[in-house]
Amino acid sequence: MIDNPRLDLVLAKYGRSIVVVLVGIGILAFLASGWAVATPSTSTSHQYADERVSSDVDTSAVVVQNGTLWNEGDRLENSGVYILNTSPELTLRPETRLTNATAEAPVDDGTVSHELTLRFEATREGTAFWNETRALVDESPAVENGVARSETTIDVESVRDRQREIERELSGVGAVDVRLEFRAAYDTGAGRGVQEASTTLEITDDAYWVADSLSASDERRYRTGTTETTESRNLGLIAGLSLLGTLSLVAAVSLARRSPVDEAAARRAVHERRYAEWISRGSIPMWIGDYHVSLDTLEDVVDVAIDTNERVVHDTQRGLFAVVNDGVVYYYSDRGLWEETAWPEMDLDDGSAVVDTDAPLNPEELELEGSDEFSDPDDGFDDDADVWRKL
Repeated sequence: MIDNPRLDLVLAKYGRSIVVVLVGIGILAFLASGWAVATPSTSTSHQYADERVSSDVDTSAVVVQNGTLWNEGDRLENSGVYILNTSPELTLRPETRLTNATAEAPVDDGTVSHELTLRFEATREGTAFWNETRALVDESPAVENGVARSETTIDVESVRDRQREIERELSGVGAVDVRLEFRAAYDTGAGRGVQEASTTLEITDDAYWVADSLSASDERRYRTGTTETTESRNLGLIAGLSLLGTLSLVAAVSLARRSPVDEAAARRAVHERRYAEWISRGSIPMWIGDYHVSLDTLEDVVDVAIDTNERVVHDTQRGLFAVVNDGVVYYYSDRGLWEETAWPEMDLDDGSAVVDTDAPLNPEELELEGSDEFSDPDDGFDDDADVWRKL
């Protein structure tokens, strides 16, 4: 146990409260560590998957006659330009792909619908003022291996003829464009959406081509499930709480064993340590000094020593702190006055007789009955040592 007068003084004042607080901390720490062990932490994590939907409209045309560039029966795929006389019919194949991007697997249980229209549109200064629409594809093809396909074929020459007819009717008031408009609606089960694309079908007297590709793509993330993971609490936290509880209870037991502490004795010990440089141990005889001044505290005695440039003598047998200066003894003792410090403290609770030294004695009580040792002074003693032996 730490030997510290200041600690003793604190324990004398607040020892019981400190023990109660330490016990409370220890109990709470053990309860908290038990709760941490009994209730593991549960974390929830969401699982996600990425999905990709892409749509395209492929173009192709079959060569109908031999020439220097192609032979009859050749199929031109997604060509940048088609010769009108060589390949008069244009085949359009809308296609939509449903893919689970996370697993890199096709989505087979989705649904898709395709709409492909041919629009004649009259415009002036960039603003449309008339249009005519023909439906080329309007169906919901089956999804096989994640792919839905449709197909249609148009006679490009008839489309050109209708365009020229409209232009003649407008008499040069506006331009007539031929547009292809594609729309794909899908539902994958995890999400749904619509994709749209449009482009111009350019037709001249000798050739035709699709100005831009008809394609669109969507990517989305969706939640597929939730996972709960149970883990034990932080082992460091549990160990720390257990250690705190153990130390708190051990400290409470140690302080309880150290109590009770006399507050006055602890305060005096603090002062002794604080003023140790002014205090010396020694023995102070009763007869020293002409006057004896009792001071209230040890600090007062030290103050006198400082003022008089003297030392404080600590008589441990008498429990006395004193400063002697010019025949005056300035002292402090927790036993009381100067005369009361002459004899060491005795435990008189053992049932032995107590003599009242303050009561007057009867001369008869002073007679020494049955003793002849002091009756004849002529016999005398050889020396003082004989007296002490006979006593």
